[in-house]
Amino acid sequence: MNRISRYPALWWEFMALSWRRMPGLTLASLASVAGSVLVVAATGLTLRAAVDATVRGAAGTAVAAAAGAALAYALSYVLAGTTLQLTSTTADRLGRLVLKPEVHREIAALEGLEHLERSDFLDRLSLVVTGTSRLAQSPWNALMTLAGVLRLGTTLLLLGTVSPWLLLLLPLAAGLTWADHRGQRLVRATDAASAEGYRLQQHLLELAVQPAGAKEVLTAGSAAELIDRQAQEWDRAIALRAGARARAALWKAGGWSLFSAGFVAALALVAWLTAHGRGSIGDLVLTVTVAGTVKDSLQTLVGATAETAGSSQVIEPYLWLRDYAAGVRARASGSLPAPSELRDGITLTDVVHTYPGTDRPALDGLSVRLPAGSVVAVVGEYGSGKSTLVKLLAKFYRADSGSILVDGTELTDLDTEGWRARSSAAFQDFGRFRTTFADTVGLGDTGALTDRERIAEAVASADAAGIVAGLPDGLDTQLGVELGGVELSEGQWQRAALARASMRRDPLLFVLDEPTASLDAPSEQAIFERYMARARELAARTGAVTVIVSHRFSTVTGADLILVLHQGRLVESGDHHQLTALGGRYAELYGLQATAYALDGPATAAPPRGRPPG
Repeated sequence: MNRISRYPALWWEFMALSWRRMPGLTLASLASVAGSVLVVAATGLTLRAAVDATVRGAAGTAVAAAAGAALAYALSYVLAGTTLQLTSTTADRLGRLVLKPEVHREIAALEGLEHLERSDFLDRLSLVVTGTSRLAQSPWNALMTLAGVLRLGTTLLLLGTVSPWLLLLLPLAAGLTWADHRGQRLVRATDAASAEGYRLQQHLLELAVQPAGAKEVLTAGSAAELIDRQAQEWDRAIALRAGARARAALWKAGGWSLFSAGFVAALALVAWLTAHGRGSIGDLVLTVTVAGTVKDSLQTLVGATAETAGSSQVIEPYLWLRDYAAGVRARASGSLPAPSELRDGITLTDVVHTYPGTDRPALDGLSVRLPAGSVVAVVGEYGSGKSTLVKLLAKFYRADSGSILVDGTELTDLDTEGWRARSSAAFQDFGRFRTTFADTVGLGDTGALTDRERIAEAVASADAAGIVAGLPDGLDTQLGVELGGVELSEGQWQRAALARASMRRDPLLFVLDEPTASLDAPSEQAIFERYMARARELAARTGAVTVIVSHRFSTVTGADLILVLHQGRLVESGDHHQLTALGGRYAELYGLQATAYALDGPATAAPPRGRPPG
């Protein structure tokens, strides 16, 4: 189904939604749009009636018609200022308060992560999220276009009742509108062409006054040179823009000159007809009143039409996102509940996964069993497939082929929400939740969001009690300077993320994906010792599998099973002693890292546990 053919249905959906959420504001907007059409005819007709009645000496009719004309004028004045305001406010509220949250909810409800790592999806999502008000404005633009057609048709009908020759004002008004738009296009094109120079001059000026660059500028004595270059770029940009605006003014003046000549000729024609008894003074007044609105009606119509057409820039990505989300939901599977505890573990057989847009598999034929209650470490160089394995276990992605069994049940057959409710994770690219510190931790388990005892336990697990003690309001401290709160260091944010991952007491899968990359070696060692103890507690309680991804080998030597990945393949597996005795890739990498730690010395790095081979 062609997406353009879906526009009317979408506009009707938005209007119905607007009516349900904001009936009063929507009704006022609709009435204002309809009134803007009616006042055009009402103004001209009542004025003509008032003048003709005055000429005939019908005082009562003249007064009544004059009162109607006064009311029509008042309405036209009021509607000119309120129609756009009402429709814009209605659309803005619908976009910000209804459509934007719905878009976020719909995207957040998708079970996978693939869409958030696809550039085509993110490009469209950015357009929609920043353009929800424009999206909500699109049905009003269509309605304004229809109103513009009716308003212009009414104007021409009224002029035609006086003389068909007056219809020639339409092409003259069209010429004026074309000239005006041509000038505006010229200005926009020149602004775009000079934007780089304009940005450059702003950058050069800011270099001399921003704290980060000012120190070097003062030391080098380059302020005068920067300001001179800024002035040159400014002169070039302004010269281009001023020239474009001058040419635009000439186009507009030419269009107005032609329309004004036609308008004067129309008035002369009506005056001649009136003088020869072929028209009334009311016709002359009608012509003066209505002809002046031809240009405005036409320009409003052209503008509304352009806005309606331009709405496709946000409607198209919105419809694409809806189709994409519907497709993902249609492919979603799994309704079985997660087990209450793991008895056998997680088994992967010939698992292959390739990311969209690439040819090389991120995981290629991976087969391994992660026993229930075990601590599994995954090591390997960057790009070896470590994080991909974690994403598959968390159901962020679905394997292209192969199987992942949880106690003998396909992972894809498990209800995704239920499986994630029995999972906890701290990731390398952790979130920075700018809420209170209590909430940024408590959001790891929303069921215990207000449980201060649970939050305190999680904080202690992440060795973050010292951070809380140093905050002005403790757990109630607002985080994020942009919100008037306290900014944490990178390492402190990471500890908060680790605490958040510790909120759930009974996960079946506990993932630590490079969880201490922002911490120094001694802190990292202390954290891993805490989480190794936590992993043993979870193993005893639920048979949980703990998966640790780390690039520092000293932190994984205590794992029950170490998986060594290389270019998406499992090349070695076993515990630390088995792998070092094997003398393969793990032993080589472990030895290299041990040597690096030895060269750095104990003052800067925690020594690795165990001894490298040889």
